[in-house]
Amino acid sequence: MNIGIMSFAHIHATSYADAIRRIPSATLTAIYDTDLSRGQQASTAYDVPFFADITQFLANPIDVVLVCSENVLHKEMVIAAAKAKKHILCEKPIATTLEDAEEMIAACEENGVKLSIAYPVRYSAPIRDLKQAIDAGELGDIVAIRSTNRGQNPGGWFIDEQLAGGGAVLDHTVHMVDIMRWYLDSEAMEVSAFANRYFTELDTDDAGIMTIVFENGVVASHDASWSRFPQFPTWGDVMIEVIGTKATRKVDVFNEKLNVYSKDQKSLTHLYSGNDTDFDLIVDFLKAIENKQNPLISGYDGLKSLEIALKAYASNDAKKAVTL
Repeated sequence: MNIGIMSFAHIHATSYADAIRRIPSATLTAIYDTDLSRGQQASTAYDVPFFADITQFLANPIDVVLVCSENVLHKEMVIAAAKAKKHILCEKPIATTLEDAEEMIAACEENGVKLSIAYPVRYSAPIRDLKQAIDAGELGDIVAIRSTNRGQNPGGWFIDEQLAGGGAVLDHTVHMVDIMRWYLDSEAMEVSAFANRYFTELDTDDAGIMTIVFENGVVASHDASWSRFPQFPTWGDVMIEVIGTKATRKVDVFNEKLNVYSKDQKSLTHLYSGNDTDFDLIVDFLKAIENKQNPLISGYDGLKSLEIALKAYASNDAKKAVTL
């Protein structure tokens, strides 16, 4: 299966490219980027042709494209790839507006190609174990959920709202609300949120907290931020606690780790030792394409998680709960 990567703007692009190298049935065939220097660097690193023209890139015999651009460019790249009959795995969030997300989904449906959104947290082994426990009824009826996604400030285009579409609340909400929807098989109906600049002098939000009420009555809270300082032992956390009538289970995705001590400025580093979620995401998506099946994560999943994040901003602006 021939794969093309559209932009190396996102930090996961290199991880995906490395994953492709490890899959015997997959070949990284071409690279496209709106940033010439960035694209050429990736081309040299992976010994793959670089194209500065999107039409020339899509003219290659590519089966699948990975869209890893700045968030605001997702729409034009996904629609162009869909019209060229390429299956698409797009970085999160799917888009910066619901209207763009709807257009992207419609374009893929019209052209008969699959669209999936990169939510590698779904492939974390302990996250999947908890999903199985919920589906098996081990927790009883779910009453509430608490989650966090608190990381370091990514810098670059991530902190430019014109390119990212938002700040920490958008960046660090969509992953965990996707897991909530997956666990509950229910949609959010109300969001209350606060978002602001608490840790930096950025022009965008660097932290926020929200309460989400789902249609099945479950109440969830989510804490999203870029609050981890550079010397923190790990990049951040991805935690979810599910409270049921029979049991409560808590998963901290990055808690599968080794403690590494040194005499450097960062005296303690947490070295992640769990499964490679990026690799498992790519493998599963390619399997779905090969077997002509729907991928685990759909474009609609991307749209619904984006909607919750955008409603969090709307709630913050209105200073009250908003409905979906």
